[in-house]
Amino acid sequence: MDERGLARVRTRLEDFAAGVFAGLPRSDQRATGVRYLRGLMLDGRRKSMQPMAQRLGVDHQQLQQFLTSSTWDVNGVRQRLAAAAVDVVGPQVWALDDTGLPKDGKASACVARQYSGTLGKVGNCQIAVSVHATTDTASAVLNWRLFVPESWDETCVPDDAGKVANPHARRLRRQPTTLDEAGARKPHTRKQLPRAEQIDQILRRRAASKLPDDQRYRPKWMMALEMLDELAGWGLHPPLLTADAGYGQVAEFRQGLTERGIPYIMATTSSTTAQPDHAQPVEVAYAGVGKHPTPRYPHPARSLKDLALTHGAHHTQPVRWRDRLPAHGRAPDRPTGELSGHFFALRVRPAGRTVQRGPHRGDDGVLPECWLLVQWPPGQDEPTDYWLSDLPTTTPLTELVRLAKSRWRVEHDYRELKTALGLDHFEGRSWIGWHRHVTLATAAQLFLTQLRTADPKAAGQT
Repeated sequence: MDERGLARVRTRLEDFAAGVFAGLPRSDQRATGVRYLRGLMLDGRRKSMQPMAQRLGVDHQQLQQFLTSSTWDVNGVRQRLAAAAVDVVGPQVWALDDTGLPKDGKASACVARQYSGTLGKVGNCQIAVSVHATTDTASAVLNWRLFVPESWDETCVPDDAGKVANPHARRLRRQPTTLDEAGARKPHTRKQLPRAEQIDQILRRRAASKLPDDQRYRPKWMMALEMLDELAGWGLHPPLLTADAGYGQVAEFRQGLTERGIPYIMATTSSTTAQPDHAQPVEVAYAGVGKHPTPRYPHPARSLKDLALTHGAHHTQPVRWRDRLPAHGRAPDRPTGELSGHFFALRVRPAGRTVQRGPHRGDDGVLPECWLLVQWPPGQDEPTDYWLSDLPTTTPLTELVRLAKSRWRVEHDYRELKTALGLDHFEGRSWIGWHRHVTLATAAQLFLTQLRTADPKAAGQT
C-alpha cells in the first residue's frame, strides 16, 4: 500500500489499533504500535526495522526498543487479535499448518538446519506453527508458536549411556553410511563436540536469544494442541479443524482433538493403518493368570492404500468443491471454472498401538470408526490423497471434499504475510522480538482483511 492509500484509511487504522493495543499501558507504546503497523503495510521490499524506519521517517532504535525491550504484553494483543479475527472472518473451519522462515545466520532464536516445506528441502531456517480461521473468501491467523529444535534444547543431548532427559526427543539414530569409491559402505563420521561443550553452547545460544526456560523441544502436533488449549482459554473454539498429513498421520494428535471435542478432517499418509469398518474383535482365550485379555481383531490392520485399492477406483464420483480464483490481472467477475476431482469415502477404524491404548477405547476392544476420504484421479493406478475425519456418518461426500480442501487458504495467508507484510523479514535475535514481530504482522494482515471484507475495492487492496 502506498502513502496515499494508507492516508485514506488512516482513521480506520487508528480505530483498529485502538482495540488491538487497548491493553498497552503507555500512550507512546500504542503510538509506536500504530507506526509499526504502518511500516509493515507501506510498499517496500524489506520490512525489517531499518528500512521501515527510513520509510516512516523515524529512528529505527524506536522500533527496535518497542520489539525487544519495551514492557508490553504480546499475549494480550494476540488474544484481542484472535477474537477480532473470528468476528471478521466468521470461520467455517480452522486450519493448522507450519511454515519455514529462511535465515542466513545461526543466532536468531531457534534457527537450525531443518526441513522446510517453504524451501522444499533441509535448510537454515526457523519453523513457525500457526492456526488460522478460514472460509473460502477470507482467512486470518489466530495463534503462533516458534518451534524449538533439539539443537536448542540441552535436555536433548544424550548422556554417556545414550539417554536423553527430554521425553519427546527422538531416539538416537544409527550412524548414517555413505559409499566409498568402490561402492562399499563406509561409516559417515561427523565430528561431535563433547557433551559438556554441546550443553554449554546450547545454554549460551538460549541466553543470547532470551529463550524462556520452559520452552523446550516437543513435536509440532503437541504445540498445536497447546495453541488450541490457549485459544479455548480465550473463549474461542473451532467449528472444525483441518491440517496436512504431517499432523493428520499422528494418532496421538487425532486422539487429542477427540478428547477436546474438536471435530476434524485431516490429511494422512497411505501407510496409515486401519481395520475395515465391518471388522470385529474376538475373544482371546484366558491363560488363567493375570487380567482377562481385551478382545482383539483376528487380522492385522491394513494400510489405507490397501483398503482403498480393495474398494476400487470404480466407486469414485466427480466432485466440484469451489470456483477457481481469477488469474492475476483478470477481471474478478469473469468466470474462471471450478476445481474438481474424483473421490470416494468409506468407513474405517484407524489402528496402531497408540490408538489401541487410547483412553477412549472400551473394554470390548472395538476401535473408533471414522471416515476415510480418498482422491483417485482417473487413469491413475492408485489414489493420490487420503484424509481421515470423525464427522457424522450422514455427512455427504461433497461436504467431506469441500472441508478437506479448505486448507488452501493457509497458503494465501503465508504468501501475503511474507511477500507483502514482512513476516520473515525480522532480523532480531530475541525470542520475544520474534513473537512481537509476527503478532504485529498478523495485526496488519487482519486489518487488510477487514478492509477487503467491508469493501473489496478499498484503496490499496487487490
